[in-house]
Amino acid sequence: MTDTSLLFRLVVALAIGLLIGLERGWKQREEAEGERTAGLRTYTLIALLGALSAVLAGYTSPAFLALSFLGFALAFSAFSWLEAKAEENFSVTGVVAGLLTFCLGAYAVLGNLEIATAAGVVVTLILALKQPLHQWVRKLTWLEIRSALILLAMTFLALPLLPNRTVDPWDAVNPFEIWLLAIIAAISFAGYIAVKIMGSQAGVALAALAGGLASSTATTVTLARLAREHPAASPLLAGGILLSGSVMVIRVLVIASVLNNALLVPLAWPLGAGGIVLIAAAGLLFFTHGQGSTERPQLGMKSPFDLGTALKLAGLIAVISLLAKVIGSSAGNMGITILAALSGIADVDAITLSLARLANDSITPVTAALGIGTAVAVNTVVKAGMTFSLGTGKAGWIVSAASAAAIAAGGAAFMMFG
Repeated sequence: MTDTSLLFRLVVALAIGLLIGLERGWKQREEAEGERTAGLRTYTLIALLGALSAVLAGYTSPAFLALSFLGFALAFSAFSWLEAKAEENFSVTGVVAGLLTFCLGAYAVLGNLEIATAAGVVVTLILALKQPLHQWVRKLTWLEIRSALILLAMTFLALPLLPNRTVDPWDAVNPFEIWLLAIIAAISFAGYIAVKIMGSQAGVALAALAGGLASSTATTVTLARLAREHPAASPLLAGGILLSGSVMVIRVLVIASVLNNALLVPLAWPLGAGGIVLIAAAGLLFFTHGQGSTERPQLGMKSPFDLGTALKLAGLIAVISLLAKVIGSSAGNMGITILAALSGIADVDAITLSLARLANDSITPVTAALGIGTAVAVNTVVKAGMTFSLGTGKAGWIVSAASAAAIAAGGAAFMMFG
């Protein structure tokens, strides 16, 4: 290692310590000098201590780094214990942060600089997000936590045991891939958590954004019913339904493209065109009817990490994958499009995941994109019908008109560029 390279690594170690120390010092900024174990300067020096210990270990013995870490850990823990005893504070976060800072300083010298920097940023974020993380945990129920733990256990313990090959005569159902796809679909958990955290404090726009990520259908049901209770707010609530629909469109595009990047181009044009129309219509409605709104939707969502929900989705993916393979062999592209349309009546995730997987070998990307786009269009029409039946005629007409325009734009884009 050249002197210039070593100097740069020491600077990175200092930067990591400074970053963590800045967060720690800001949290303890109201404490008087000498009343805290470590602050901005101390964490910066801890990172430098780890870095120099790693350098000296290279000139002497690896045991030097181990002994330096042990000595630092004992001294830092002792001072932290005295502080905790005086303040009757039993948090061990500061000690862990100090040990991590030492290790990151050492790794900045010995390891990959990008990984060291990224780890330093992650540590700082975790420390800085103490209050939001605690609020998030308080809003989750034990049943939700238990469901997530069971699902994670089944994934990491059972997934390696599932056969990673097709098990049916039609060569369509791969248990390993199907369960993996069901877990990938749990991206909607982020929206579910957002709904849980915001609760009744969220306005229509925020609720629609979060709800569209979790379940645009459930969001449509809630907002349509709210429109029936408050007819004067129908345009605003229709805007929320359209906004949640646009989030669904974006979610489908992201999931399909991640699973099969060959779908990015054929899907980006139609879904992008339709999504832009939905967003534009929603924005216009919020701009013209959103001022002074006091509506606070209470979105009723079921956790995507619920074991029963995941099993049902996995089963649906397996059935659709099998039908798509069989129908594709016998009825061709038209059969797959009809299957996608029928699937879109209830759900778009299962058909999206199934066709994205099959587009790797069984069907062409264009056929998969047509099927996914058809499912999204049918699902959009269904939600317009829900708005009519559960909400008001005014909200229904607004959603229907905007949905028709979005479908037309998406169809035209597919014909031109798909």
